[in-house]
Amino acid sequence: MIVRKLRLQRGWSQQQLSQMSGLSVRTIQRIEQGQTAGLESLKSLAAVFEIHVSDLQTEPDMKTDVNITEEEATAIEQVRAIKGFYSNLITYLAVIGFLFALNYFLDPSYIWAWWPALGWGIGIVFHGISAFEVFNLFGPEWEKKQIEKRLGRKL
Repeated sequence: MIVRKLRLQRGWSQQQLSQMSGLSVRTIQRIEQGQTAGLESLKSLAAVFEIHVSDLQTEPDMKTDVNITEEEATAIEQVRAIKGFYSNLITYLAVIGFLFALNYFLDPSYIWAWWPALGWGIGIVFHGISAFEVFNLFGPEWEKKQIEKRLGRKL
């Protein structure tokens, strides 16, 4: 919905919007994900954004939103990929740190925690390469060529 775009344009977090509108953070998350909002929720958001309720009601979801350009959609997708990578990295560091501590306290003579660290670490490296587009082997140009190849014509 447009709520996410309006919130991001103003540089607000979901928590800040929650405090200003009187809605819960979970309600804002649901609305931003495209779930139908109640009239009272829409009135609260419209008041915060200083727009009419009808502007929030008639807005299609983000997948078909004509107000979000292709460039904006690509940027949103890239930010989500990077956010997923950082989330995965933090989880990796916490779990592997715990495993090394567990290994140290249970049997410091053999360091078995290297094995999960190595396995998961390889996955983390590939996730980072994908999220930050270090090697763009299967990027938009490749996709376009494959589509044109299967259609037998230019797009």
